[in-house]
Amino acid sequence: MYLKEFEIRWSDIDANWHLANSAYVNFMSQTRMGFLMELGFNQKTMADHKIGPVVFYEHIYYFKEAFFGKPVKVSLELMGLSEDGKFFKFHHNFFDSKGRNFAHCEILGAWINLQTRSLTGLPEEFLTAFSKVKKSKDFKTLTKEDTRKHAKQPKDLVI
Repeated sequence: MYLKEFEIRWSDIDANWHLANSAYVNFMSQTRMGFLMELGFNQKTMADHKIGPVVFYEHIYYFKEAFFGKPVKVSLELMGLSEDGKFFKFHHNFFDSKGRNFAHCEILGAWINLQTRSLTGLPEEFLTAFSKVKKSKDFKTLTKEDTRKHAKQPKDLVI
């Protein structure tokens, strides 16, 4: 399990004086980028390969409040990856200073070719890096059908 530590800043709290939804998303994003950077995915290598990550969904479950000035640990576990690396699934957990889990998130995403703006598999060097990552006990090889699990479709505003 990959762990990253943060402290809840003044800018991370909302009108109810607890950790804001947007801060959860930012902490998870920073945790994912820290994890990916350790695998060799950084701005230069992603730019060289003309790829970037995209998020399909983030499902966040809140169990307890978290407050200003408190330390937070955010975990990342690799829950799924397609054979070509195009699709990925991570789980994040949020822990307080005593190790108590106060939130959980499931995220599904993919890689996009920044030139064609279409989904793409990973280059071999990145697939090799992912092959060395410890996978969760519930790890699954993802397929395109897994990305359609929630089957939401856009509904345009009729003007």
